[in-house]
Order: sequence, then structure tokens, then C-alpha cells
Amino acid sequence: MIVGVGIDVVDIGRFTAALDRTPALSGRLFTERERRLSPHSLAARFAAKEALAKALGAPRGLLWTDAEVVSGPSGRPALQVTGTVRAAAEAAGVTRWHLSLSHDAGIASAIVIAEALPGALLPLRLNDSGPPPP
Repeated sequence: MIVGVGIDVVDIGRFTAALDRTPALSGRLFTERERRLSPHSLAARFAAKEALAKALGAPRGLLWTDAEVVSGPSGRPALQVTGTVRAAAEAAGVTRWHLSLSHDAGIASAIVIAEALPGALLPLRLNDSGPPPP
């Protein structure tokens, strides 16, 4: 069962300029492992973190470094969540993440789908637009 969907796009040039202008920004947004990557990969990872927050309903208090985009043996991206992000995901009933990243023509994009086990009783969030699932 889908709990939430998030999508985000990032202008790579603008994002790179922001990182160059504000050196401490990288430490606030990315884990140590992520900070070793190229600017276009960082832009895609930032888009993924924004999309993840949207999929969770944009709760307050999430730390960017509590979500990390990692690559599996096949190169497929995946989300590892800890701390504040894990707590928000558990509160929303999320048991699995789906992530797609892309970058082309100066734009990085990401889509995140948050999934719960079928039949799970999910909490009704204030920003839900309809009745709770059956």
C-alpha cells in the first residue's frame, strides 16, 4: 500500500553554486560518504531527500543527514534512514522505499514512493485529503 509519493527537481548549476558559496551547507545536507560524490550526484541526492520529505507529508524536524542515498551492488539507488527520518517513517507506517534518480540537461530529479505492508493500520495524518484507507 502506498503511503506517500514525493518528487523533486534541482537545477545542478544553481545547487553547485550554493554549495560553493556556503561550504558548511554540504555538512548539513549530506553524510560523509555522500560528500565524496560529484556535484551532479549530490544534486540528485538532495532531490531524493526533498522527495522523501514530501512522501512523508513534510513533517517538521527531519535532519537531512538522517537520510542517505546508497547504491546497491547493481548500482540501483536505495534510501537508508535513521534517527528523525526513521521515526517519521515508522509513525507513518512506512516499511519500504522506492527511489528513482536522474540527471540530464542540467537538472537532477528524484521520485520517492513510501510503502506500507498491505492491510497495515496507518495513522490518519492532518494533511490527508480523504478518508482513511479501508
